[in-house]
Amino acid sequence: MFTRALVFLGEIGGNDINYSLQEGKSIQEVYSYLPYMTEVISNAVREVIHLGAVNIVVPGNFPMGCFPIFLTKFSCGDPTTYDDMGCLRDLNELVLAQNNFLQEALALLRLEFPHVVIIYADYYTSFQTILRRAPDFGFNEQSLLQACCGIGGIHNYDEERACGHPDVPVCHNPVQYISWDGIHLTQDAYRHITAILIHDILPGTMGSPMTMEA
Repeated sequence: MFTRALVFLGEIGGNDINYSLQEGKSIQEVYSYLPYMTEVISNAVREVIHLGAVNIVVPGNFPMGCFPIFLTKFSCGDPTTYDDMGCLRDLNELVLAQNNFLQEALALLRLEFPHVVIIYADYYTSFQTILRRAPDFGFNEQSLLQACCGIGGIHNYDEERACGHPDVPVCHNPVQYISWDGIHLTQDAYRHITAILIHDILPGTMGSPMTMEA
């Protein structure tokens, strides 16, 4: 069924982290979920391989500590909580840990299925690339950590009045924003990230198993 296709698995794990944190789970508690989340992804890869896929792209997760929803939820006055870009250190370290678990699992899957090209799509580094080189991609440096569709606070996000609420406006220049609604990216952000990833995907499907990096 998939022998001539490039199978791109949807992002898995981001919602698990998101919902857990929204329900009040601590970051340390979410760490304990990472092995299970990784096993779910591994089984999904095995399933598409058994369906005939031989070229598979498996993405990691974005640096969620740079998302307005979490910057608002975990806002504090301690400067050590944030990195040099203003993102939450602890949350990004959690995502990096999850991405590392995933890459280790993919390495084992490559040994299990040596005839299959399994590529890791580095969403984390790709996002960091457009964040750190924002002007090169047309983004406004003053709104990098703000939602385009939102209201209130320094990150333009209010969980009680999220995007879609009748009183919540949309920015006039979404092409200059990375975040759309505080949790999802804008069309332009996804476009630039896709371009970065595709630059590495195409050669990766024609050779030996590899890792996609921005």
